[in-house]
Amino acid sequence: MQYSVQALWRVTPAGRTGRAYSTEPRGNVRIRVMYWLAIVIALCAAAVVRVIDPQPLARVRLVAFDMLQQLQPRPVDPAYPVRIISIDERSLAAMGAWPWRRDVLANLVERLLAEGATVVALDFVLPNVEGDILSTIPPGLRNTPEVQALQRTLEGFPSGDQRLAQVIAGAPVVLGVIGRHGVSDPAVVSRAGFALLGSDPARHVPTLPAVTVNTPILQEAAPALGALNWFPEYDQIVRKVPMLVRLGNDLAPSLVTEAIRLADGARTISVRSSTASGETPFVGETGITSVRIGKHDVPTDQAGQMWLSFTKHDPERYRSAVDFIEGRVPRGEIAGRIVLIGATAPGLFDLRATPLDTVIAGVEVHAQAIEQIIAGSSLHRPDLSSGLEVVFTTLAGLLLAILVRRAGPLSGAIMGAALMVAVIGSTWLARVHFGTLLDPSFPALVLTGLYIFCTGFFYFHTTRDRNRVRTAFSHYMAPSIVEELARRPDKLRLGGENRVVTLYRSDLAGFSKMSEELEPHELVQLMAEYLTAMTDIVMDHEGFIDKYIGDAIDGVFGAPLDDPEHALHGAKAAMAARSRLEEMNAAGLAVLSGRTLRQRIGLHTGVGIVGNIGSRRRFNYTVTGDSANLASRLEGANKFYGTSILASEATVTNVGPTIAWREIDTVRVVGRSGLVRIYEPIASADALTEEQRVAMQVYAEGLACWRAQDFTGASRHFERLAETDPPSLFFLQRCRKLIAQPPPTADWDHVHTLESK
Repeated sequence: MQYSVQALWRVTPAGRTGRAYSTEPRGNVRIRVMYWLAIVIALCAAAVVRVIDPQPLARVRLVAFDMLQQLQPRPVDPAYPVRIISIDERSLAAMGAWPWRRDVLANLVERLLAEGATVVALDFVLPNVEGDILSTIPPGLRNTPEVQALQRTLEGFPSGDQRLAQVIAGAPVVLGVIGRHGVSDPAVVSRAGFALLGSDPARHVPTLPAVTVNTPILQEAAPALGALNWFPEYDQIVRKVPMLVRLGNDLAPSLVTEAIRLADGARTISVRSSTASGETPFVGETGITSVRIGKHDVPTDQAGQMWLSFTKHDPERYRSAVDFIEGRVPRGEIAGRIVLIGATAPGLFDLRATPLDTVIAGVEVHAQAIEQIIAGSSLHRPDLSSGLEVVFTTLAGLLLAILVRRAGPLSGAIMGAALMVAVIGSTWLARVHFGTLLDPSFPALVLTGLYIFCTGFFYFHTTRDRNRVRTAFSHYMAPSIVEELARRPDKLRLGGENRVVTLYRSDLAGFSKMSEELEPHELVQLMAEYLTAMTDIVMDHEGFIDKYIGDAIDGVFGAPLDDPEHALHGAKAAMAARSRLEEMNAAGLAVLSGRTLRQRIGLHTGVGIVGNIGSRRRFNYTVTGDSANLASRLEGANKFYGTSILASEATVTNVGPTIAWREIDTVRVVGRSGLVRIYEPIASADALTEEQRVAMQVYAEGLACWRAQDFTGASRHFERLAETDPPSLFFLQRCRKLIAQPPPTADWDHVHTLESK
């Protein structure tokens, strides 16, 4: 029965490459198909998830946008086109609790307009009618003559609401309104006209069914009304402000929109939707794309909200209301600017969080939005951005998968890191230089997950392949070689290569007859003992078992791993096998077999074809070629000379002086050109005894006489050793034949021809 290392790889046609066949790991096609199928499924799943856009993914995207903004905030405009008149704690301490009387607000607005403010916007609502001064007097005192006289005097003066209405009427002043849930009386909010380009924007903007407005007299007098609503994300961070909202059934501008409209002197607000001419109709109706206010074209999201590009909080935007009222604010800080009046005192609870600041006043959000529009520093996220991100991520993912598969995890990690840098860098450049928001988080998450999957996939299959290598070779190779192959499977070159190796062939003398005489279980037991011992010796000397052929053992030294001392290891293994068999015979193996076992070993060092050799369906990792044949012939030659080990001159030359050799003969192998000198290892050079040295000298002198056709002289030397040395006896018998019947001098050849084993 033949035992062999079963091939872990399958032969496949190599196509038109000029080679007959190429080799690749068994199941490699199946693994490759599984790999790419998993990659395609993963990328398709990622695209579907991006289209669905679940909340966790959207939240990560917002955090990524915040990080991009934090990398480079919008620079502060030193001209400060917007001023904030701050209702701060100092103002409340000086002017009284909020809300202030309407005549105070009227005087404040009047002075701002007189100082040259382009627009004054009130970032609050005044929904309650202000009572007169006498309303605070207890009822019991109201009917006294003094109070009634005072009341008749005051009736000639306007109320606070009337005073404020007189100031704002016809002036560039914006009053705030607030949309809310619930029910309210219908109110006309917008003072501007709308030019609609494309589909009706009311279907896309934020909608609130009710509205809180100012007192009727103020509402009617206001030249502009703007919604104060904002629609924060899940984390209550302000990232957008609406340009438009729907209050009840009416489309209404925001406070920011109205402030810009009055500043530009525009009457109409143009709203462009995705279905307008010049847009991208193949995307379908996605919502609003931009809002044009006077000379300013503001890109928006589908809901008509403007992405904010914040600056860091800057106190220079603010002027305290009490400082302005008391004349401590120079006229030049108001003239030509849009002025917002708003609450900044913490107790008034108009505080917001932005990507750059944990807490700022809500009025500053409106101020920064107006500054951004005036500066033309638009920030937008095109409708096609999601599709482009999916396409880029898919292509980058395929490239990463190819690199991990071809170049390995390290190169894949470097490429993945480069892709990450490219993603972050390109999104940052797009935001800073083009005002375009691209999402770096989706490609980063997908590529990271894909890299983990790819490396995990190959780690799993590499580990499995290593285990296969261990399993396949552990019975035929030394553990150190098996572990090295498991760590470096690339050293197991597939498909066949020419390599200098040392071939080891051993056989038992008389095995055929022995197998006929022994019972099957006895033969199996004998072979188990013998093959185990001999296999261990080969493996312990860095060799591997190519195959078993019955009792024969084919070993290889110098493959599959490089071993510069393969010849020495092979020779030492042969000598150890010779000694081990003697010990086993003495320990009882001879009793088990019914005879003393004799072993024959052939060694040859030369170029062999190493690799997977066999049919297209089945082949072994083995060594073949002329060198393997010569080792087999030398193993068979032992029976002619009575030796147990014979090695070629090539092996002896590669081993060097470490081992003491004696030359046995020069032979000719049928089918092989050239002559081969054959040697027998006697002992390690440092263990050679004097008796062995003398015997080697006597044999060498006899061999020299033999080659010189001095058969009588050769006989005298060989006779000295013939009783204990089979090769000497072999040559002695040949000498006697030639003495009795001398050969023709011209035709005689001292070379022995090995015709067969």
